[in-house]
Amino acid sequence: MAIQFSDKQLALIRRPFIDGSLEVNEGTPRSGKTTAGAFRAARYYIETQDRDHLVLGYNHEQAFKLFIDCDGMGLLHIFAGNCRIRHDPDYGDFLGITTPDGRGGSTEKRIFYKGGGKADSYKSFQGLSFGSVVFLEIDLLHSNTWQEAFRRTMAARKRWHLADLNPPSPQHPVIKDVFEAQRTIWQHWTMDDNPILTPERKQALYEQLKKSPYLYERDWLGHRCIPQGVIYSMFSQRENVKAKLEGDIVEMYFSGDGGLSDATSVCCNIVTRDSKGGKPIYRLYRAANYYYSGSDTGTVKAMSVQAREIALTFVPWCRNKFGRRETCLLIDPACKALREELKLYGLDARNADNNGHEIAGNSKGIKVGIERVQSSIEERRLLWLDTEEYGHYDCFRELGLYVRDQHGNPVDAYNHAMDDMRYGHNYFYKHYIK
Repeated sequence: MAIQFSDKQLALIRRPFIDGSLEVNEGTPRSGKTTAGAFRAARYYIETQDRDHLVLGYNHEQAFKLFIDCDGMGLLHIFAGNCRIRHDPDYGDFLGITTPDGRGGSTEKRIFYKGGGKADSYKSFQGLSFGSVVFLEIDLLHSNTWQEAFRRTMAARKRWHLADLNPPSPQHPVIKDVFEAQRTIWQHWTMDDNPILTPERKQALYEQLKKSPYLYERDWLGHRCIPQGVIYSMFSQRENVKAKLEGDIVEMYFSGDGGLSDATSVCCNIVTRDSKGGKPIYRLYRAANYYYSGSDTGTVKAMSVQAREIALTFVPWCRNKFGRRETCLLIDPACKALREELKLYGLDARNADNNGHEIAGNSKGIKVGIERVQSSIEERRLLWLDTEEYGHYDCFRELGLYVRDQHGNPVDAYNHAMDDMRYGHNYFYKHYIK
């Protein structure tokens, strides 16, 4: 089957490589920049004589998902029949690719894929030398990761770097510390550069994004802009994300928001109890997160398939990880299909409290639940447990993009993990705080 590329994608793939350069593809989500980057990297891997290369994502899972697989358009599929996933006992997983050696034979290139979102992520590739580094969503990677990755390519025969990202805030340190410090070749992308987006799909996205000036500027026009109206701006990676649970586990339960083309987000919530001055202190941890988005992946999983993954893989993983059984699963009342499918597996799936009829002071409905979540985040009572598998990448992304419109109402976008978080917090609030 012939692959359809846009003119911008073809120009990127065919462009000559400049030794020592950093190529930056910056623009809107769903603009086709990552797919084009995967094909360009594939061409580089064929041409280079360097054996080892590095692909960095926010975590190991994202590095594989975004570039090795890339919804069927990544390296694993470009080199199908000439590659396989392998494991180095010292340095971890890599994609071994067989390429021509220029002398009538073949040679193997090793494409290591790793997470770079933590302060100590760089330790996973210290000691290795690379010909190239691909930085996926470079603005989400830790600065220690950027610095060490550039050091790892200094001895390359054909030194090359590729980065992609959605538009960051104009003050983001990646602009000054990386883009302005390197030999950067910058390319801007919008949804018009993605040939697989139909006019109808683009129009639907436009209607959704135009409700927020911030989302319109960032995700439609692809401009860097200062976030405005971010609902959970009080969230802090440093203060709200913890390496381990504090206190004794009191209860474990799940909360979820389901969708087909929209995302499904189901969270494992853990309540812990500590004491201070003889008084109990309760904390709610988002301990693990199942997240699947049909619109992001371009494929649609039937609700029955999602329910099977949740019931037979995600829930048992959480039980084993935390040594507890859940008390219930709280599912969006509007998502009857997911609730009923989960019941078929013997799970206690109930309607979540969605604040539908709640009034508190001048706030009504969903705004009541949001204000309570805001308070718990600010008081560091709502926390995230740092986990590699079933991590919080998608939730963190939504936290930065969930905004209010000009009338003060939450925009119906980037809100699937946000809804499941609110459902889980409603239960916590009414059982442990109120």
